Amino acid sequence: MPSLPKGFVTRFAPSPTGPLHLGHAYSACLAHDMAQKAQGQFLLRIEDIDQSRARPHWEAQIYDDLTWLGLSWPLPVMRQSDQMPRYHAALDQLAEWGLIYRCTCRRRDIEAASAAPQEGAPAFGPDGRIYPGTCRGHTVTCAAEAAGAALRLDLARAFDRLGDLHFTETGPRHAGQHKITRDAALAYIGDPVLARPDMGTSYHLSVVVDDAAQGISHVIRGADLFEATAIHVILQSLLGYPVPQYHHHALIRDADGKRLAKRDDARAIALYRDAGHTPADIRAMVGL
Repeated sequence: MPSLPKGFVTRFAPSPTGPLHLGHAYSACLAHDMAQKAQGQFLLRIEDIDQSRARPHWEAQIYDDLTWLGLSWPLPVMRQSDQMPRYHAALDQLAEWGLIYRCTCRRRDIEAASAAPQEGAPAFGPDGRIYPGTCRGHTVTCAAEAAGAALRLDLARAFDRLGDLHFTETGPRHAGQHKITRDAALAYIGDPVLARPDMGTSYHLSVVVDDAAQGISHVIRGADLFEATAIHVILQSLLGYPVPQYHHHALIRDADGKRLAKRDDARAIALYRDAGHTPADIRAMVGL
């Protein structure tokens, strides 16, 4: 592995599944600005593990939009589709410790099994509906044993190797030191999926492996991912990776208060550019 950059290193990691919108512009520009202010480094990463939805023309437009906004980054750009050996190596390490298991449950199976949670117990967590543990115990010794099924982390077993965990948050809503305890994690997360049968990995696993591989010291991303941070810190601690500092920023919302999504093509950066707006206009629109 090449030597990793030192100091303040952050990244913007879009998926090439549609046009970048004003929310992406805010996140990318904020990360770029924070890196420049700290005399650090801003990296671009393409999160294309979902090959069923990723498209080359959307990836090309990401480069065009960000360049037009005045952002720059070192080359080559990391693409997740090139990193599968890293993800499989991480899964194999977890499997060697007996921490992952094969899950064949379909979504409706999970919904049926979770239909009557204990009083006061949450139904959903940062990985979606909290898994009831139906397949827990089907432990694998390597990732290849998944054979078309999902792989889940046995969170209880994981915490047998871990004590309480901590991470630092500097975002506007949750600034401070955060503690992750075993009881809270088991109650509010469940056993997260680390590899989906159609991808061979998952967002949670890939983002953790990629951040470690790129030496990311500061993760700057939307507040909608704050709750997922506990999963990421657990994986970082299990795999012996450094835990970055986190900054979850406010989301850009439409006039009705709904956060923007890629289906909101009317907010696409390219359309503003084509209409004659400038990068300074975009910054003003998102409050930078």
